[in-house]
Amino acid sequence: MGNKTLREEVLAYGRKKYRSDAEYLWEDTPDAAVLRHADNRKWYALVMKVERVRLGIGGDGEVDVLNVKCDPDMVMILKNTVGFLPAYHMNKTRWISVLLDGTVGRDTVLDLVDQSFALTSPKKQTKQ
Repeated sequence: MGNKTLREEVLAYGRKKYRSDAEYLWEDTPDAAVLRHADNRKWYALVMKVERVRLGIGGDGEVDVLNVKCDPDMVMILKNTVGFLPAYHMNKTRWISVLLDGTVGRDTVLDLVDQSFALTSPKKQTKQ
């Protein structure tokens, strides 16, 4: 990972692998970055800073989190795992928040980005 933060790593990964430039959509949260598909414009990742108290976790100040879409069964398992929380400001059945403070390993974080990208990809049409 070098000197990059996990947040920077996620954004660079989306740019390199999926050609998704981070989009900063909200003036009141200028550090919140959305990654989305070029074709259907669906989000597959959201990286943002959130006050720890809003997440119900200990400590002062803010922490970077990643919201990704997951299979609902995986959400049920992950939300009971250290480093994962119910999705912040998203559907809590299909999305999960991942702490980007080093609690969850880089490879796991990037695997979750890949899964989210696949789950939000356009559905393939079947020929009749």
